[in-house]
Amino acid sequence: MAILGVDDFKAKLRGGGARPNLFKVTLNFPAYAQADLETTSFMCKGAQLPGSTIDPVPVAFRGRILNIAGERTFAPWTVTVINDTDFTVRNAMERWMNGINGHQTNAGLVNPVDYQADLIVEQLDRDESVLKKYTFRGAFPTNIDPIDLNYEQTGTIEEFGVEFTIQYWESNTTS
Repeated sequence: MAILGVDDFKAKLRGGGARPNLFKVTLNFPAYAQADLETTSFMCKGAQLPGSTIDPVPVAFRGRILNIAGERTFAPWTVTVINDTDFTVRNAMERWMNGINGHQTNAGLVNPVDYQADLIVEQLDRDESVLKKYTFRGAFPTNIDPIDLNYEQTGTIEEFGVEFTIQYWESNTTS
């Protein structure tokens, strides 16, 4: 059946559509990073729902290439964080990375269970109920973005990005 008009479209757009500004991030830190989970959740101003990639495997056959499904790969996940004057989230991220590899010692935790954690992003509806939830398993930070300082910057609050490597992700609505 073809969509004939705006009323047909409106009937198909259940709930008025998902809104990109309605989300919640939960960063579960290792115990040694000493993070305030509630503050961290409020300070995460940007994140992504993950993409999905299955790499093709090209197989040659008599001069032709047949592509078959290969392995699934998981891209890094990034968040954007508002920096408060206590540097609450940034300090926790730095402690987390220092546990993995110290600046002076070049040593750190060797057991992945000690430095990896599960991270969560939830897409919320306008009534704050959870529409979709993704859990990133075995995550750890691999990059904390620098914060630029400049005399000419006014009317803004500092923010920085953090990139996490993940083992895989799970969704509450797909297996």
